[in-house]
Amino acid sequence: MDSFWTTYRVPLVIVALALVALSMSVFVVNEEEQVVIIRTGEPVRTINTEDNAYGPGLWLKFPLVESVRRIEKRVLDLEMTDEEVLSNDQQRLLVNAYARYKIIDPIRMVERAGTTEGVTTALEPILNSALRQELGRRTFAAMLTAERGNALENVRQNLDREARQYGAEVIDVQIKRTDLPAGRPLQSAFERMESDREREARAIRAQGSRDARIIRADADAEAARIYAESFGKDAGFYDFYRAMQSYDETFRDARQGEELGESSIILSPDNEYLRQFRGRR
Repeated sequence: MDSFWTTYRVPLVIVALALVALSMSVFVVNEEEQVVIIRTGEPVRTINTEDNAYGPGLWLKFPLVESVRRIEKRVLDLEMTDEEVLSNDQQRLLVNAYARYKIIDPIRMVERAGTTEGVTTALEPILNSALRQELGRRTFAAMLTAERGNALENVRQNLDREARQYGAEVIDVQIKRTDLPAGRPLQSAFERMESDREREARAIRAQGSRDARIIRADADAEAARIYAESFGKDAGFYDFYRAMQSYDETFRDARQGEELGESSIILSPDNEYLRQFRGRR
């Protein structure tokens, strides 16, 4: 064994050094990541990015001189916890939102932020500020309508404009939840909303009542006109019709009294009021 080591010592050392150098030079790039090669602190080239032809696989670098910075190629999330925002109608809202972004310029990202965590840290206050500014222009009720989509698109554009400085592109911004703060402000908001709905209901009922009176008056006028035209053609029939209406109104109380056993009415057949019962002469 000693003779073997003595004989092949130099080749073995060379092979060992070659294997160590190879292990320090070879690296694997996965499909879901992009790589920036850094030489003496400066980015020199990229692998598996959208703008070059170098895809995932086995790659080499200069050992000790170059280092590998791995960056997510997938879509990343930017979460914003409950933040208090003041709406245009002075409602204090608790907003929980998130944004989705991806790294499109890894070299700029390395130069400006260093890592994806650095990008997230830089974009969080920008997302917060953009949401405050955009939601502050709108009422709480507007955030429950289609206008909410326009507001979020404006937030996305503002956030994307800032994210480009860090080599990122903002794909989407969404609001998970928008709530009123618990406690007295929430109760006050509910009371204000309830009073607003009651005021609207009173206005609608008043409008409906006014319209009903107008319609009823128009209908009565039209009925009176039709009656007048009809009765004008036959005065005798008009006299008979009015007498029948009078009888019905007069004897109604008497009929009800008989049903209750309380009262009755007695008239002579020769009474002038009952002339229609005697027929026409």
